[in-house]
Amino acid sequence: MSTSRDVENIEADDIGIGGGPLTLVAPASAAGERLDKALAQLLPDISRSRLQQWIDEGAVCVDGAAARVRQVLAGGERIDIVAPPSPAQLAMRPEPIALDVVFEDAHIAVLDKPPGLVVHPAAGNWTGTLANGLLARFAQTASLPRAGIVHRLDADTSGLMVVALTLQAQTDLVRQLQSRSVTREYWAIVTGAAPQATTVEAALARDRRNPLRFAVSRSSAAKPARTHLRCVQTVGSGRAALSWVACRLDTGRTHQIRVHLESIGHPLVGDPVYRRGRPTPAPRPNEEPPAWQRFERQALHACRLGLVHPYLRTAMTWFRAPPADMRALMRDCGFAGGDAPIEVFG
Repeated sequence: MSTSRDVENIEADDIGIGGGPLTLVAPASAAGERLDKALAQLLPDISRSRLQQWIDEGAVCVDGAAARVRQVLAGGERIDIVAPPSPAQLAMRPEPIALDVVFEDAHIAVLDKPPGLVVHPAAGNWTGTLANGLLARFAQTASLPRAGIVHRLDADTSGLMVVALTLQAQTDLVRQLQSRSVTREYWAIVTGAAPQATTVEAALARDRRNPLRFAVSRSSAAKPARTHLRCVQTVGSGRAALSWVACRLDTGRTHQIRVHLESIGHPLVGDPVYRRGRPTPAPRPNEEPPAWQRFERQALHACRLGLVHPYLRTAMTWFRAPPADMRALMRDCGFAGGDAPIEVFG
C-alpha cells in the first residue's frame, strides 16, 4: 500500500521490509532541480547513486510517467517509488537458529543474545543472523519491519533484547525507547580504576578517519548520547588495574558505551576497535599474558532490561548473568560475583 510521508521523517529502512511503495510530493523548493538531486535531498539516508539506479530501472514515476535521471522538476509533482529489494531485504529468510528465549507471549519476546550473533543481515553477514532466526521461530515477524527488531546489540556484545511480535507492540516499544523509559543496563570489564559514579554526556558521530569507528564529536551531524556509569569493583592498581562497571543508557547510539568508556580513558577489555588508553604492561619472558589480554571480544553484556508491556501495561524487568566466557574472565581477574543480580543504580 502506498504511503505519503513528511520528507524529513523518511529513513532508508522505511523503503523496504514492511514499508511498501512510497509516495512523495516534490516541494516548491525543488523547482528547477534535477530529479535525482531532489530525491537525494528528500531521502538523505539513500545514496544518490542508488537513487539513480532506481530511476534507470523504472522504479520511480513522476505524475504517473516513468522518470528520467536528468528530469527537471517544477515543484508539486507526485513522485512514486517502488524500490527493488536490497541485498539485506533479500537476505531476510527464515533459518533455524537456536535462540535463548527468556520470555514470550503473543505480543513480545525477550531473548538472551549470545556473543558472536549478528542481529541483522548486512555486508559480510547475509545469513545466520538473529533476524533470520526470528523469522523461523516466530513466523508472524515476517509481516513486521525488521522482523520485529526494535533495538540492537553489537555482534560481540551479549545480552537481553526485546522483539515485537505484533505491529502494535513494535510501535509501542519504539515509542518507549524514544521516550527513554526503557531500562537498559550493561556490565562491562574495563581497563583502569574507573570512577565510582559518573555520567558521560557526549554527542557521537562516525569517525571521519575510520568508517568502522564512531567518536565523540561536536559536528552538526553528531547525535546526543548519555551514559550513566557506576563502578562495582576494581582489582589491581596503577597500570594493572581493571574495573567491573555497570552502565545505563539514556540513548542508544551505535557503539555508545564502547565510545564513551574509551573517551574517559577506560576502554573495554577485548575491544578490537576502541582501545585508546589501554595499558600495555611490559612483556615478561616465558609468561602467558593475563586472562584480560587474551579475551577475544569486548567484555560487554546487556544484563538487565525493563519496560512496560505494550498490551498489559505492567512494568516488567528481566536479568541475565553474563555468558560463560565473560564470567570466567571475571573470576580470572579476581572479581567477586557476576552470577547474580546486583543493584547499583538504586
